[in-house]
Order: sequence, then C-alpha cells, then structure tokens
Amino acid sequence: MIYLDNAATTLRKPPQVIEAVVQAMSALGNASRGTHAVSLDASRTVYQARVKLAQLFGCRRPDHVVFTCNATEALNIAICGAIEPASHVITTDLEHNSVLRPLYRLQAEKQVELSFVAADRRGNIDYADFEKLIRPDTRAIVCTHASNLTGNMVDVARVGHIAKKHGLLFIVDASQTAGSVPIDMEAMNIDILCFTGHKALMGPQGTGGMCIREGVSIRPWKVGGTGVQTYSQTQPQQLPALLEAGTLNGHGIAGLAAAVDYINSVGIDAIQAKERFLTRRFLDGVSRIEGVTVYGDFSDGQHAPIVALNIRGYESGEAADELAETYGIATRPGAHCAPRMHQALGTAELGAVRFSFGWFNEAKEVDAAIRAVKELASCG
Repeated sequence: MIYLDNAATTLRKPPQVIEAVVQAMSALGNASRGTHAVSLDASRTVYQARVKLAQLFGCRRPDHVVFTCNATEALNIAICGAIEPASHVITTDLEHNSVLRPLYRLQAEKQVELSFVAADRRGNIDYADFEKLIRPDTRAIVCTHASNLTGNMVDVARVGHIAKKHGLLFIVDASQTAGSVPIDMEAMNIDILCFTGHKALMGPQGTGGMCIREGVSIRPWKVGGTGVQTYSQTQPQQLPALLEAGTLNGHGIAGLAAAVDYINSVGIDAIQAKERFLTRRFLDGVSRIEGVTVYGDFSDGQHAPIVALNIRGYESGEAADELAETYGIATRPGAHCAPRMHQALGTAELGAVRFSFGWFNEAKEVDAAIRAVKELASCG
C-alpha cells in the first residue's frame, strides 16, 4: 500500500518510538502515584517528555506542557477554559471542527459571539480582517496553523502580533504542523499551542497536549485525581496538575518523547524540506492533468504537505475508493471535518480527495499516485 493520508495520522513511525512504547509497557508505573521505582520512572519519563516538547515549541516552562489524548481534547480545554462567557472571539473559515464545535458550544451555552475571517475560493484570508473584526469585548483569536483540507498555512506570527497589540488571547491549533514546521511560541506570541502527537510528530495515537504561556489562566475541563493535594475539594491550581486529572498515557508519552528525539536527530528543517519537495512534485504532476481540479494556494511556498483535488466524473468518495482498490493508494475523501473551508472553496456537496505526505514517503510513491490520478481522469 502507498499511504498518502498522513494528515489523518502517520502510519509509519520511527523504530525507536515503537521500542519506547514496548519498553514502557513492561517497565512504567503510574506517574505521580507512588514513591516506588516504577512510579518514579514514569514520573521522570513524563517530565522529560515535557522538557523536550517545551524546547521544540519554544515554551519557557516544561511544567506548562499539559498532556491530553489528542489535539481535540487540548482545544476543548483551551477554548472552553480560557474564554469568558458573553465575550467575543475571532476565528477563521479554515478551522477544523475541533475548533469550531467548542466555539459553537460556547456560542449556544455561554453567549459567546463569534466572528469569522473569511477565506476566498483559494482558501486565502486577508490579515487586515482580524483587526477589522476586533471589538471592545473581544477576548481571543483562535486559528489553525494550517488547513487540514488544502494545506494553506496561516502566518501565525503575524496574527500573534495582532493579538498581542490588542491584548487578546491567542490560541493556535498546530495539528497539521507540529513536528514538521518550526514553531516558537515566544517569537510568534502564541498564548496556548494545541498539538497532537500522532501526525507529523510521528508519535503514538492517544497522545497530544498544549503548551501554555506563563500568566494564562485556564479553568479545568475535568477534575479528579492528581496524586497531590488529596484532601483539597478543588483541583490543584498549579500546572500541569490543574489540567491533568486522571492517569496519563505514560506508555504513549514515552513513545512521543522518543519521536521528538527522532525529529531532533533528523532536523525539523530537513523534514519540512522533504515534505514540501514531495508536495510540489505531486502538485506539478496533477496540475497538468485535464479533468483534475486542485484546491488551495501554493504560490508562496508556505504550505503544509497536503494537496486536495477532484477528478472529473467522480465523486470524491468514488475516486478515493478507486485509488485504494485498484492502485493500493490510501487517501482521504469527503468533508474532512472542515465545513466552512469546503463552503469557501465551493466543494460542500462534492467534497475532495486529500493527498497528504509525510517524512517516510518517497518520490516513487508520489509518481505512482500521479499516474493513478491521470488514469482515472482519462476514464472520467
């Protein structure tokens, strides 16, 4: 199989990630739940993972790295815990439902008002719109770093500057960029960075988290056991315990730490360069095929390794099925949990076939995918 669905999850993991998970499953106890050796080993493993992620993302304090099950959980915690009722939030048409649905929930239940920076037919936004939409009651800007549908990237440093200038909280969804695009929270003025571990970070599924700037206040989304302050009726107020009720996924976190080590050994710039090379190779190949429509804007070179397209004569699901069954190529059709972006592109009814590339893909796989698309287009 040729796996080109890395925006959903990376299928191939570095061998040391698998080794770390297997070792952890036979050696780690419950972090912060005892003073015996295996519990202390778990605590050290978790802490070292915090240190590595803090360094990777430019977060000043490792104890402000909070682990979650995925980016969706992290975004729910951040959005529902940091945004006040009856306030105003600015977001964009590029967002995934992991941003949209928590915001819609606040809109319905907490009288939070929303404004959207619109995307055009190529998925681009006008950055001047952020400042145009700011009101006296605006509390936060929430946006993705890159569209999971088209790969269009948002200049989060530019948006972060706007947020800082106006004293707004800035929450970033880095699901499609963490691990393959350099991120520096301090330089980009990001207050809360939400990430998943199983995509470009190449860690296990069931891992993710958030990095929180010092001084940012978040109400806990869930409360319960933390291993400390047992007799308190309320959740401990110190991070990370404030936002980490219950047993952590220590085995997965061990694998995630190994994945960060691997990324550091290869170099995030090298990863980004290879993925962009593969993306450009595929784009150049399919763009010349009659009957193929490609979505998104690739003109500035700042792009996540994603290409979304449709093939004349096929619904997106039919095309993806043909690619899988006839050519052994795994892609993602449909709406991609990105309803507003599909509406902006004019593909709400048709959907799109998403090809997404990762570090372990090779040029020959890209070339095979181009040939498959060409053959399907000739039959459409």
